[in-house]
Amino acid sequence: LFGTALKAHPDDADLLYARGLYAASVDRLDILEQDMRTVIKLDPANADALNALGYTLADRTERYSEALELISRALKLRPETAAIMDSMGWVQYRLGNFKMALDYLRRAMDKLPDSEIAAHLGEVLWVTGEREEARRVWGDALKRDPGSRFILETQGRLDK
Repeated sequence: LFGTALKAHPDDADLLYARGLYAASVDRLDILEQDMRTVIKLDPANADALNALGYTLADRTERYSEALELISRALKLRPETAAIMDSMGWVQYRLGNFKMALDYLRRAMDKLPDSEIAAHLGEVLWVTGEREEARRVWGDALKRDPGSRFILETQGRLDK
C-alpha cells in the first residue's frame, strides 16, 4: 500500500515517514533508514524523522554516535518533547552515560508518563542498582497500562 502511494507521490514526507515506522515494526530497518533519510533530505528540520531514525539506531544497532548526532539535532529543534528526551536518555544509556540517561528519562516521564519511557527509565534504574525504584516505575506504568509490552518485556528480561 505504501509502495503504491509513494509511486504516485514519491516525495511525500508523511507517506515516507509512515512507511518507515511501519518498516521498523516488521524489522525492515533498511527501509526505515532509507525513508527517514529521504524525509530529512527533504526537510532537514523534521525533528520527528531525526528522532525516529536516531532512536532506532540507538535501540537496534550499535551505531550510537550516529544516533546521538541525529537525536541531538531533533532535541535542538524541539527541546521540550518527551519522546525526544526519551530517545536522548536511551542513547545516553547505550553509551554508558547513566547519570545523563536518568536525567533525560526522568524529565521525559514527568512530561509524559508513557509505558515505553517507563520501561527505559526502569531499565536504567535497574542496571544502576536502583532496583526498588525500577520496580516502582514499572508498577506505576502497569497500573496505567496493564498489558504494556514494553514494561512486561523489560521486566521479563531483567527481573528474574
